[in-house]
Amino acid sequence: MCVNRSETCKNLKGGYIVSEYHEDNLPEETKEYHRMIQSVTEELEAVDWYNQRAAVTNDPSVKAITEHNRDEEIEHACMGLEWLRRNNPVWDQMMREFLFTQGDITALEEGQGEEEDLGSDNTNGPSDGSLGINSLKNK
Repeated sequence: MCVNRSETCKNLKGGYIVSEYHEDNLPEETKEYHRMIQSVTEELEAVDWYNQRAAVTNDPSVKAITEHNRDEEIEHACMGLEWLRRNNPVWDQMMREFLFTQGDITALEEGQGEEEDLGSDNTNGPSDGSLGINSLKNK
C-alpha cells in the first residue's frame, strides 16, 4: 500500500519503489477511477479506526470526538461511492439493486426479486415507488 498519492511510492513492507498502478500508460479516466477507489478504501479504514477508538475509550469527550470523526469519514466514503456510481454503470446498477432494500441481501444476489419494481414488495413504502409524502399531506 502506498503512503502518498504520487504515481510512485515506497512499499512499507519491501522497502522498494512501486507504481501505484498495475499497468503502464493508463488513460486518465482509469487513473481517476483508481484514485476514487483508493480514497473510498482509505475513508473506510479511517471509519474503522475511529470506531475502534470510540469503543475502547473511557473518556466521554474522546468518545464524542472519535464518533464525530468516524461519522465525517462515513460522509466522505459515501461521497466517493456516489462518484463511482455516477461514473460507472455497473456501480450504478449494483447500488440500485442492493442499497436501501429489505430482506435477505444474499437473496437479491441470487436473483430473487431481480425483475421487481422498487417498492413492489410493499415492505418499505408504497408500491407506486413514491416516498409517500403525498399521503402525509392528506392526514
